[in-house]
Amino acid sequence: MLKWAIIFAVIALIAGALGFGGIAGASAGLAKILFVAFLVIAAVLFFMGRAAASRIGGG
Repeated sequence: MLKWAIIFAVIALIAGALGFGGIAGASAGLAKILFVAFLVIAAVLFFMGRAAASRIGGG
């Protein structure tokens, strides 16, 4: 998911540099949404992993 966020951010930068405002805005918006979704999923999995490790006795 982070890979897609980076791809859409690059598309937005290129489109913005070439003057395609609508495409740049849409790509930037999609990149922001995907990046936030990546952060939320990563945080949830991090805390789930810590909870599982503490139940097993690993930390």
